Amino acid sequence: MELKEFIENYREAFGENAQLPLLFGYSNTPVADTAKIGGCFFKGLQAAREGTPVSLSAEVIGCGGGKLYTGFSDMPERVPNFVSLTEKYKRTPEMVADYVKSLEMPRAEKPYLNFVRIDQAASFDDFEGVMFYATPDMLAGLCGWTYFDSNEPDAVVAQFGSGCSTVVSMTVVENARNGHRCFLGLFDPSVRPWVGKNELSFTVPMSRFRVMTDTMRECFLFGSHAWERVKERL
Repeated sequence: MELKEFIENYREAFGENAQLPLLFGYSNTPVADTAKIGGCFFKGLQAAREGTPVSLSAEVIGCGGGKLYTGFSDMPERVPNFVSLTEKYKRTPEMVADYVKSLEMPRAEKPYLNFVRIDQAASFDDFEGVMFYATPDMLAGLCGWTYFDSNEPDAVVAQFGSGCSTVVSMTVVENARNGHRCFLGLFDPSVRPWVGKNELSFTVPMSRFRVMTDTMRECFLFGSHAWERVKERL
């Protein structure tokens, strides 16, 4: 499915008021001149949500964890102690170190990670994944669409992690594996101030998104009485 066709289908399925998703992927040149972002880089993604592309890099991202989970640096020595003893997100620093190792996040091969609202992109080429900011009603539609053509028990997963790891790291690794898993995220208290109080993320690797777009119009998002009732309040 071409990008323009997907946007038309998406707006028909979720309504004209539904927020358009972001595409993200790496490049050798930036698509925007993005100023350095202190702290969590999700505060800078508001611009992308409003239609202005954002280009992240090791120089733009001010958070050590953000650089790690986007593949721009190795794990800083302070991360395990900080996440465990300061943020208290894991019981021990060793658990943090094991978690980071388990992600198998590769070092980025290109210096920029671009976030572009889907209507500002020319095509799906060279993107790693699609990120939706979703309310509970939106999640009902997105998850249901994901389940439509899959009986995999891990079709949608919610794993521990920072906002950047659940959105970027997991999706990048899954896409490289040509995998099928989609990810719920933004549960991390550190990222919550930078997103809406009724929003979570739903991220689809391009390896899965290409399949889902082919079956989209067959599922309940089109012509279902139950979904029409939900869509009315989106």
